[in-house]
Amino acid sequence: MMLAEITPTTTWYLILAAVVFGIGAVGLMIRRNPLVMFMCIELMLNAANLTFVALSVQLGDIDGQTAVFFVMVVAAAEVVVGLGILVSILRARPGATADDLAELKG
Repeated sequence: MMLAEITPTTTWYLILAAVVFGIGAVGLMIRRNPLVMFMCIELMLNAANLTFVALSVQLGDIDGQTAVFFVMVVAAAEVVVGLGILVSILRARPGATADDLAELKG
């Protein structure tokens, strides 16, 4: 008996992107740790990137993949600056939550 070869379609990728985006959104709303919230935002950005790439391949157009390149550049800059700030704050106050960080406004 031969198993049928299953090839993923664009719909599979869009469903996966929706699930990953949902996980990121729920994590962002539920968790109070700034580092976990930061990772949830990155999950949501990667879900959007997956959507761009899947639709770009389906349409045979490179515009979606170009948008992903720019989103990744902005996300890398965000990680460098944001993660540096968060790590320095969490070193000074190890148990800090997102509510504590809101009090740091100058």
